[in-house]
Amino acid sequence: MEINRSNVLEIVEKSGLKPDKDYGQNYLLEPAICEKIVSLLDINKDDYVLEIGPGIGSLTHFIDFYDSKIDLVDIDQRMVDFLKIIYNKNNVQIIRNDIRKHDVSVYSKIIGNLPYNITTETVIFLLENAKQCKKMVLMCQSEAFDRFNDVSGKNYGPASILLHLLGNIKKTLVVKAGSFYPAPKCSSTVFVFERTNEFEYEKAISVYKLSKQLFLNRRKTIYNNLSSYLADKEKASNLLEKLNIPINKRPEELPPSVFVGLYDILKNN
Repeated sequence: MEINRSNVLEIVEKSGLKPDKDYGQNYLLEPAICEKIVSLLDINKDDYVLEIGPGIGSLTHFIDFYDSKIDLVDIDQRMVDFLKIIYNKNNVQIIRNDIRKHDVSVYSKIIGNLPYNITTETVIFLLENAKQCKKMVLMCQSEAFDRFNDVSGKNYGPASILLHLLGNIKKTLVVKAGSFYPAPKCSSTVFVFERTNEFEYEKAISVYKLSKQLFLNRRKTIYNNLSSYLADKEKASNLLEKLNIPINKRPEELPPSVFVGLYDILKNN
């Protein structure tokens, strides 16, 4: 069923599906935008697709055009019950679960509008666990996308390092707040992540975990953070010298390659 401005209030009232702030629910009302978002996933009949937080099915309507196997995972039982009525098909499975507890290892494509309060956590969970997934199309609040895309500055951090080690991230469109019901306080960004095989998967996860430790105190220098991590100031100084990293640099001033270099040295010592 297509979700648009003309029918959303009727659906909400008749089905008792008022958006729940605790779940970060905002229904996308622009069919043309929904169709564009789904098209970015490049679904084929052999794909196993996961939609995260389908809600009342704004994106689901267009995903359902394909003959692939589809799982819809939503934490809200109301949405699950509603979608089971609309999408009673053999290739569509509708599951009530917290996405962070769901087995995502089987999917080849993933799509979803991510709740703001768990956006970063969800993206990291997917990167760490959806090992078969080659492409994700995700929507999040625009400021969250900046944290994923930047490789320097105040928005840069471990999540960005992991994304850039595992694949390519690309901003595709901005969706204005007025395109949702209810309208959120800011715009959203749709981005595409495509995994590559250029960097060893397990190593990328290990580099990410190291970077988390070295970003614990963002205002401190890489030397201070590394000294705390190693509990050894002299060793920290020697490691940074080997990599020609100025000791007064902060973690946010260092590209992902530096964290890879630090990981390699620490692993071999």
